Formats: sequence, structure tokens, C-alpha cells
Amino acid sequence: MSRVGKLVVGVGAGIAAFKTATLVSQLVQSGHRVRVVMTPAAQHFIGASTLSALSGAAVAGESFDPARYPLGAHIEVVQDADLLIVAPATADLMAKFAHGIADNLLSTLWLQAACPALLAPAMSNVMWEKPAVQRNVAQLRADGVHFVGPDEGWLSCRERGAGRMSEPEAIQAAAEALLSEP
Repeated sequence: MSRVGKLVVGVGAGIAAFKTATLVSQLVQSGHRVRVVMTPAAQHFIGASTLSALSGAAVAGESFDPARYPLGAHIEVVQDADLLIVAPATADLMAKFAHGIADNLLSTLWLQAACPALLAPAMSNVMWEKPAVQRNVAQLRADGVHFVGPDEGWLSCRERGAGRMSEPEAIQAAAEALLSEP
């Protein structure tokens, strides 16, 4: 059985973000404390108010918010976190993570996180198969990052193939397995 923890869920800009709402709800119902961080572009796919209501906490999205985060949101949101989950983990985010690029709150928070990380990639099959994306995935795996998916199936580009974000239940199971490790 996994322990209850403080989880940070990062949301990238992809249509699969609608599944992240279910993931956040399930994690909270399992007793976890969940904080959500969204990239600015993620808000084109799902509203912060939805994720705030489901998590029971304000969604972080701005790098500079001294009224709420005097030490910096990238420090305070991930401080004492037990696990960082990014779902959907887009090709853009994975490239930033693999190369240490910190140009938004989520990518800056990634560099600050001292906890294990779990990525749930989501993109078209063409993007997933690109050598550059696969190099970034290999680098992240070498860095100790954990992955769940992507799965094969129907994609928003009207194709079937690898790139579909894993279902919330699979992401939660992977998170619970990581939390149960000593």
C-alpha cells in the first residue's frame, strides 16, 4: 500500500489535459494533498477553476506572484513534495526538462523539485516517433525520471498510434507504486 503524500501535478498544453481533471480528482479522493501547476498554454485546453475545485487548492501558473509566494512559486509549490507528476507531458515540456530550460513556472519548478518525477507523455504519433523526442526521453530516463505511457490508440490528429496519454487510473497506479517505494 502506498503512503498518502503531497503531490504536485503539472499540466502541459495538450488536448489530453481533460484527463488530468479526473487524475487530480482521483488522487484527492485517495487522500493525497494535490497542488496543480499549469503552463500558460495549458489554459487553452482546461480551465484553472476546474483543477482548483478538484484539488481544493489554487492553481499555480505565474512564475512571479510575490503576494502568494514570497520565496517564489517554483520553490514553495514543490517544497516538501513527495512526487511530481506531469500529465500531459508534451514534447515541448520534455525537451525543456531534458535540457534544463526554465522559461515558465512548470519548467522552473522541474529544476527545483527534489522528489521523484513521473511523466505521462501525450502527443501525435508522428511527434512521439521523432528522433529528437526519443533522445529527450532517453535523457530523462537516464536522469532517473519515471514514465507511464504513452499508449497506442485514437489520437486527436485523427490517427491511430503511439502517443495517447495513459488513462488516469494507470497514471495513478504508477504514482502509487512510486510512493510505496522506500
